[in-house]
Amino acid sequence: MNLQSQRKRFEPLLRRVFHLYWRLARGMTLGVRAVVVDGDNRVFLVKHSYVAGWHLPGGGVEVGETLPDALRRELEEEGRIEPIGEPALHGLFFNSHVSRRDHVAVYLIRHFRQDRLPEPNREIVACGFFDVAALPADTTRGTRLRIAEVLQGQAPIATWR
Repeated sequence: MNLQSQRKRFEPLLRRVFHLYWRLARGMTLGVRAVVVDGDNRVFLVKHSYVAGWHLPGGGVEVGETLPDALRRELEEEGRIEPIGEPALHGLFFNSHVSRRDHVAVYLIRHFRQDRLPEPNREIVACGFFDVAALPADTTRGTRLRIAEVLQGQAPIATWR
């Protein structure tokens, strides 16, 4: 059995275990994601080791951490990206696919520094900038929706989907 099929097999169980922990440890989960757009109007995506598909970079907000601080931390960890100036809040989204308690703040970042792409690691197996018209086939639906809202002017919807 290859790594990808093992991940698909265990992904639902891992997701339930993590969210059971978060449910017990936190009343509500809050995450941040960023639509990072480079000078060629390409968007930065990451592929995680523990969940299928390509996603916007981001992650959970820790206790005592502000949304902008969490965003900066996640962008550094996942993409070696350092925003220049304040990120623009695109919207807040209810992510019922994860749990009935999960919300995600999405920011737009057009001005940033990145000295290089990070090396793959245990969490991020691949990352890069992609033309919006040529996103990887397994880019998640929620990721595609946020990109379309930010870059193509589609009306935002309240749920992640």
